[in-house]
Amino acid sequence: MDTMRERFIETTSRLLDEDPRLAVVLADISAAGFDPAAGRHPDRVINVGIREQLLIGTAAGLAFTGLRPIAHTFASFLVERPFEQVKLDLGHQGVGAVLVSAAGSYDWPAGGRTHMAPGDVALLDTLPDWTVHVPGHADEAEQLLRHAVADGDRKVYVRLSDHGNGHATAIEPGRFTVVRRGTRGTVVAVGPMLDAVLAATENLDVTVLYAATVRPFDEAALRAATERSTDVVLVEPYLAGTSANEAHRALADRPHRLLALGVPRDEHRQYGSVPEHLAAYGLDAHGLRDRIGDFVW
Repeated sequence: MDTMRERFIETTSRLLDEDPRLAVVLADISAAGFDPAAGRHPDRVINVGIREQLLIGTAAGLAFTGLRPIAHTFASFLVERPFEQVKLDLGHQGVGAVLVSAAGSYDWPAGGRTHMAPGDVALLDTLPDWTVHVPGHADEAEQLLRHAVADGDRKVYVRLSDHGNGHATAIEPGRFTVVRRGTRGTVVAVGPMLDAVLAATENLDVTVLYAATVRPFDEAALRAATERSTDVVLVEPYLAGTSANEAHRALADRPHRLLALGVPRDEHRQYGSVPEHLAAYGLDAHGLRDRIGDFVW
């Protein structure tokens, strides 16, 4: 099975052949994968080198010319390092782009803290009008990428990960999917967290919602799922509590309880494997079972 990043390269290379409006801006990461496409479209596949501020500035400039740019690198170099350019070159100047990241919260632990960005979605939340997709499988990544490219001139973030689910889920961009129904609470599993959430809640009487798009937040789906019980658990593969305000806003007229699980703010300095990081954060099935079970029962 191919990874989300491999599917991104394959899909984007095909889209470059099909859509003369599409352009790709790289900062060395994944550049080799785009060599064939760059040979066919040298004017629309641009590698700026390790200059992430220029990456975003170039994407904004291409958008001003009427192109639909995709900018791609690791999450820490796509959102955090060039945040001023994301805020000004795209947002302030009113142009759109598709930002496609890789190696988010803990995908490459050996890379150390410089290659970890658990705060990326929370950081984008400080800016208006961003759509944020968090696929949990390569098939979903392709669907959401195609949707993002075709989404007019909007600002879209597609957060890819090496950590994923074993099978794709039938999704609709912008909507949560009901995976399991229960009566004692609702668990919202974001992107790659679905498999662990399903394993953790196997014997719990809870509804499981799957979110491959988190912005806009599907308030209607959460409200519908919480008609019998307003206990809600968020399980996100990035900074814990990132979507807490969105959930509170959706249920503002109902008394409710919320448990927000995700990557903690404290830095985890033992750079082990991805499964070891998930266990340390309490985001593996065992850790989730204990925390979700204690909350809903």
